[in-house]
Amino acid sequence: MKENQRLEAFEAMLQWIQEDLERIQGQMEVLKQGGKERSATYRQLMGNKLLYKQMLALYRQYGLTEEH
Repeated sequence: MKENQRLEAFEAMLQWIQEDLERIQGQMEVLKQGGKERSATYRQLMGNKLLYKQMLALYRQYGLTEEH
């Protein structure tokens, strides 16, 4: 894979993670409002949310993304 292809792939992945994190947070809020914080779906979404947040933190740590 060429350098510019790697950068494009990284940027696409980063955007997908950020968008999916927003989607997950919205779904979690709906479940929370419905009292479903103990459901398997909510717990799976929480796991994904934590994974994505950790990935974004690592990207920031290594200077691959801007600070937020």
